[in-house]
Amino acid sequence: MSKSEQIKAIKGMKDILPEDSALWLDVEALCARVLDLHGYRQIRTPILERTHLFSRSIGDETDIVAKEMYTFEDRDGKSLTLRPEGTASCVRAGIENGLFYNQLQRLWYVGPMFRHENPQKGRYRQFSQIGAEAYGWMSPDIEAEMLSMVQQMFIELGLEKTHLQINSLGDQAARAKYREALVDYLSEHREQLDNDSLRRLETNPLRILDSKNESVQAVLVNAPDIADYLSEQSTADFAQLQEYLQGLGIEYQLNSRLVRGLDYYNDTVFEWVNEDFGAQSTVCAGGRYDGMVAQLGGAATPGFGFAMGLDRLIQILLEQQAPITQANMHPDVFIISIGTAARQQALVMQQQLTRAGKKAVLHCGAGSMKNQFKKADKSGARLALIVGEEEAASKTVGVKPLIASDKAIEQQNIVQNDVLNAVTNLLESL
Repeated sequence: MSKSEQIKAIKGMKDILPEDSALWLDVEALCARVLDLHGYRQIRTPILERTHLFSRSIGDETDIVAKEMYTFEDRDGKSLTLRPEGTASCVRAGIENGLFYNQLQRLWYVGPMFRHENPQKGRYRQFSQIGAEAYGWMSPDIEAEMLSMVQQMFIELGLEKTHLQINSLGDQAARAKYREALVDYLSEHREQLDNDSLRRLETNPLRILDSKNESVQAVLVNAPDIADYLSEQSTADFAQLQEYLQGLGIEYQLNSRLVRGLDYYNDTVFEWVNEDFGAQSTVCAGGRYDGMVAQLGGAATPGFGFAMGLDRLIQILLEQQAPITQANMHPDVFIISIGTAARQQALVMQQQLTRAGKKAVLHCGAGSMKNQFKKADKSGARLALIVGEEEAASKTVGVKPLIASDKAIEQQNIVQNDVLNAVTNLLESL
């Protein structure tokens, strides 16, 4: 088969190879542990949903719904969509399964999302997110808890140069008044707006605040400030959140241009931004969405949540050479054996070691002693266990260090019954 005939991955879809997947598992496990410590429970939703779930919740005029969703008809003629984000699916599942009825819920999820975007560094058409959602709390303490939780993840991951930005969009009435004022102002400066902003002026004017166009940003310098349109309650809640953050020692920046790209947000919105990652600098983002549950058919239930892109997060961690990326991915032990009897004993030793939490790789199949030692060195293992015909007959095993050590440790022979104790002691001394 020629190269032109080979089937390749779809544009924007990325393979995560074995040498990378260990880091992904470590990052996901760390985040899951922090979520569990704060009382969040995992929910798993399908990657396929009915299309109107997203058009109703995210908004028909958003870029996600208008231009980016993977939507198709199934064999029954129903319009289905690969989920572009996780919040709407959590809300649908919560309503359908009665999770919100007279209950408070802390939920989290992890998995693939899909958007037909232009692939860039740290941004793919299939991407993984880990996110959390809290339902039933109107007060800003749940917001502070979640932001503190994200900061704890970043600290434990060793992520650097990532800063929190916050804003308040106010309630529905405040947004309506602000939208009107913003449209009036921008309409007077149409000649300085790019085509994308002119389109959004008619459909989703708040998204213009997020424009990266320099001429548009120049116009926005004197645009109305949403803070001037907030209700007393929204102003008080946002001030209380800031007090909580100060008490927690979480530094933040007020960003009145921060609006997020989804229509369902109200009041507090936030982004964690990495200063070294260029245009795709947002690592984690979210906010409050108090109207979505009722909008999708449930009883009125406030919600607050975040989503964190794992592809981008892991790329930044690698570039910063964070400690978690330097973790030892190599086996503790590589087991070499020659002959059927020796292989049987090697299998028993591997079982014993792995059940005790040691990472033990067994050479399988044919291979000379020399060839197996080459594979042991290549594996990066710290110790080699050798069972030849003589060792198999005497029920012993050779133990040889494979890495340099301050201590001169020679190869030694031990009885197989003592292999776990000997390996444990040697690994601690290396």
